[in-house]
Amino acid sequence: MEKLNRPIRNSARAVIIQNGCVLLTKNKDDGGFFYLFPGGGQEHGEELRDAVMRECIEETGLPVKVGDLIHVREYIGSNHEFSETDAGIHQVEFFFSCERETDGPEPVMNGDLPDSYQVGVEWVEVERLADIRLYPASLGDKLAGKRDLPCYMGDIN
Repeated sequence: MEKLNRPIRNSARAVIIQNGCVLLTKNKDDGGFFYLFPGGGQEHGEELRDAVMRECIEETGLPVKVGDLIHVREYIGSNHEFSETDAGIHQVEFFFSCERETDGPEPVMNGDLPDSYQVGVEWVEVERLADIRLYPASLGDKLAGKRDLPCYMGDIN
């Protein structure tokens, strides 16, 4: 396979847990629904914490307070199930513990700038994370207490 010379992309993501549920974006592809932690690409000159806050507003409409870094994952697309479409992608994902900034209304729809495959947002019970198509699944296991994982995980599912 030909190597593509693309830069490595940083991604900042939020882990928002409230009342035993985690807030996820709900997305759809040819395989059905899948879930992601809100977040996305870091812009040049932007701190990761600022990227998390911006991306949460864009995808969920929910302002957040950004806490500690709890998980780092690399995603090398050619090593995963989407290798055909993601072959040139190498992304380092930084997951931060976040809290709601206000006691305002619950997010029930997409924010102002959702991803193209995003169809909504959903509070999912932590115990149910193993029952849904979640990326990365290993972080769902960590949150549900099924796996004791270190902060840096490398290139994992």
